[in-house]
Amino acid sequence: MKAESLKKNEDGFSLFELIIAMVITLAVTALVGTLLAESLRMRTRANDQTDALADAQRALNIMSREIANAGLNLNDNGIVPEDSITDAAGNSTIRIRSNLNKYNPSGNASVAAQNTIGVVGEDSGEDVKYFLYQAPNTNLLARYDAYNVAGGSSTVLANRIDSLHIHYFAQKVTYNTSDCDISGASQPEVSPNAATYVVIAVCVLEPAVGTPGSPGYQPSSRVLLASDVALRNANLQVY
Repeated sequence: MKAESLKKNEDGFSLFELIIAMVITLAVTALVGTLLAESLRMRTRANDQTDALADAQRALNIMSREIANAGLNLNDNGIVPEDSITDAAGNSTIRIRSNLNKYNPSGNASVAAQNTIGVVGEDSGEDVKYFLYQAPNTNLLARYDAYNVAGGSSTVLANRIDSLHIHYFAQKVTYNTSDCDISGASQPEVSPNAATYVVIAVCVLEPAVGTPGSPGYQPSSRVLLASDVALRNANLQVY
């Protein structure tokens, strides 16, 4: 009797118990894998959005600085109205000019570069255009410098841009933001060549990740960045 009892105690798992354990293990492994994949997608999405916003913010800072300096040593505000337009898609382009070399303290600018805008190589940054360029699956915020090199040169400042809206005012304004643009400005807009105050609205697009209903799906999102720019040279007298 004692030997028979010992034999029963040494029995292992039955085939049915082993199958149940394997099924549970596979289910838990699949669940953990799904959660890990979702976590990685969320982290990737967050990193992508941070990079896109950082690029757009740097681009906006460059735009704001150069637009604020438009019209330096000129007799107007430096904005070229015929090239500062809004296209059929509602996106804006702005072209600005300034004579940065007119008073050159280092003396390394030629007389032509001091007196005019248009000397290739010397008048870099004096005739600049900002615009959206449509690339496959995204929009690029680009800067075109007409006299940096012969034929001009374009630089991409940011990608994943949904829209670029530029608004012109005769004085400082307050406004609301809605649908990735400003609205309800406290003053009416004016033509570009009459502006002394500019509001730039850049909308950053983060595309959807995955498909609706699938684990880890994240819908597309848009984030608005706005910059108020006073044209510091608009009301200066030229002597």
